[in-house]
Amino acid sequence: MPIRKETLGVGFIGAGDVSILHAAAVKKCPGARLVGLWNRNPDRAQQRAEQFGCRSYPSAEELVSDPAIDAVFVLTNLETHLEYTALALGAGKHVLVEKPVGVNVAEIERMKALAEAKDLICMPGHNYIYEQSMQRTRELVENGDLGRIVSAYVMYNIHHPEEVAQRYPGVVRQILTHHSYILLYLVGPPVELCAMKATLHYQQYTEEDIAMVQMRLANGALAHFCASFAADDHAADPWTVMVKVIGTGGSTRYSYRDHVEIKPGLVHSQTYTAYQGSITNEVRHFLVECLRLGRAPLSTLDDALMAQRMIEAAEKSIAQKCIVTL
Repeated sequence: MPIRKETLGVGFIGAGDVSILHAAAVKKCPGARLVGLWNRNPDRAQQRAEQFGCRSYPSAEELVSDPAIDAVFVLTNLETHLEYTALALGAGKHVLVEKPVGVNVAEIERMKALAEAKDLICMPGHNYIYEQSMQRTRELVENGDLGRIVSAYVMYNIHHPEEVAQRYPGVVRQILTHHSYILLYLVGPPVELCAMKATLHYQQYTEEDIAMVQMRLANGALAHFCASFAADDHAADPWTVMVKVIGTGGSTRYSYRDHVEIKPGLVHSQTYTAYQGSITNEVRHFLVECLRLGRAPLSTLDDALMAQRMIEAAEKSIAQKCIVTL
């Protein structure tokens, strides 16, 4: 049921870098307030609470038990997403859980079952699709305005130093998850794929810093993913983050490079304004469209399940050097 109270209370579990983006998004959302947060590092929790102007809770249990909080954002490391999502759902809170949503398909299925049992919304943090240009592309595809789709590309080339990359589980899990739900939203799932990865410049971190995936869609079209922490693209019209869909009747493009601020952006050398914008749009949709108006997320846990199957298929292809059928 839609929430009718004047101000929606939000709580964060996790206070890493991404919490800065979500705090800015909540601040811009009408009728919403960040009540407080919890982080396993008390010093970090206090620092962020002061930065965001909210309360710091002594435990995650106390946060989800607070009646002032209507929705919980799970912003922790991947391995704890199920634990804290289950905690929040068990306390009757709606949940936005950052991507990658779960370690495996079974974890996401568990989140879905818990949310359905409680009649609560558990929305995956699939932020890119909340960009207006992505929604316009989907509409053009669905209406047939692009003709027969022949190819789709999702490209990511942003250098990450080793000390930053060590926070993440490699580009296959961390970045290709974005690519997967974008493809699902715009043109649908692949029927088969093959993948490769490499570690090119890290000295001690053993996870990959570049990966590519080739896919065939149900209509015979081909799709290509590239995710790289290894280097920035400095060429003209660079593929920093770019999404293209090409059909016999037209094509579309979305690029990070359309909005760039020449200042550091968290872990990036520049600030790609579209990233904050996509999270702001995602948070607004969750809090206003879903919780206040009772509408559905643009991307659901079913989409998260399919995206996870794509990631696990890519990992199988890399390990076995084969084409995997989905």
